[in-house]
Amino acid sequence: MRAPAGGDGGHDPENLPESGGHSFKNAGIFRKTVIFNIIRNHMIVMPAPDPMYDVVIFCGGRGTRLSEKTREMPKPLIELGEYPILWHIMKIYNHFNDSRFILTLGYKGEMIVDYFVNQYNLLQNFSVRLSDIRLPPAQDDWEVVFVQTGRETKTARRLLMCRDYLSHYPFMATYGDGVADIDIGRLIERHRHLKEQHDVLATITITRPYSKYGIVRFEGDLIDHFREKPLMNEYINVGFMMLEEGVFDYIDGDEDVMFEETLEAIAADGRLGYYIHDGFWHAMDNYKDYVDLNELWRVNPQWKVWND
Repeated sequence: MRAPAGGDGGHDPENLPESGGHSFKNAGIFRKTVIFNIIRNHMIVMPAPDPMYDVVIFCGGRGTRLSEKTREMPKPLIELGEYPILWHIMKIYNHFNDSRFILTLGYKGEMIVDYFVNQYNLLQNFSVRLSDIRLPPAQDDWEVVFVQTGRETKTARRLLMCRDYLSHYPFMATYGDGVADIDIGRLIERHRHLKEQHDVLATITITRPYSKYGIVRFEGDLIDHFREKPLMNEYINVGFMMLEEGVFDYIDGDEDVMFEETLEAIAADGRLGYYIHDGFWHAMDNYKDYVDLNELWRVNPQWKVWND
C-alpha cells in the first residue's frame, strides 16, 4: 500500500515487496523497486518512492443546481471553510503524494487561474519590505496545469483535451465538487489487481449514498414501516478514478458526450473495474449540500485526511 505523505513507508526485511513490473512513460520511476544499502555488514531495505500520478479534475461545468453561488464563480471555487472545495480535493490527493493537477477549465475558468496564480499564495502570514516587495510562494508545492476546454464542452471531450498534458499512465481523474476520506493507496492497489486479472482500462470508486427522501413500506391500506433517509442498496460512481491510456480509444473527438457514456462503453466490453469506498463521501450538488459541508468542516471534517 502506498504510504501517505509523511509516512515512513517501511518494509520488513523478511517480507520484501515483489517487483511490480510497471513502468511509466517519461517518469523514470519504478514502483516497488528495492534499494539495498550495505552499512557495517547490515542490510537496510529501502523502498524506492512511489510515482506521483497526474490528477485530472473536472472544473468546467456550470453547476446550475447551485446557482445561488455559481452565478458569481465556478463551482470548484465555492468556499468550503476558508478555501474552495477544489483545494480540499487537491489536499486529499496530495496527502498520498500526488502533486501534479490538470484542471479542465470552462465556465468562469479564468477565476480558477486567478485564484492559484494571484491569490492562493497570499492566504498565509508573511511580511514584505515595501521598498522591494516580494510575495511569498504558496505553501503547497503543487504543479497546476490549466487546460482551456471550452465553456460548453462535455466531460469526455474535456478529458481528451488533457491527453497531451499527461506525463505518464495510468493517471487519476475526479470531479471538482466531491470530497471523501478515501484511501488512494488502496484504490491504486485495487486498480493494479484488476489490471492484472482482467486488463481493465479504468477503475472507478463507488459508494452507497443515503437517500434524500424517507422510504416507506406499506401493506394493505396502512404503512407498516418508515425509514428516514436510509442508506441505499445501490452503488453510485463518485469519481476518484484510475484510468489507463486505452480509455482514449473510447472517446471520439468529433462527438461531445459525457465521460459517463465513455465508461458505459468500457463496461460493455468488460474492462471497467470498481473500488468500493465505505467511508465518508459528500458532493456539493446544491445549496443544502453547501451549507451541510461547511457545517461539517466546522465541527467534524471527515474528509480531512491531511495533517496540516
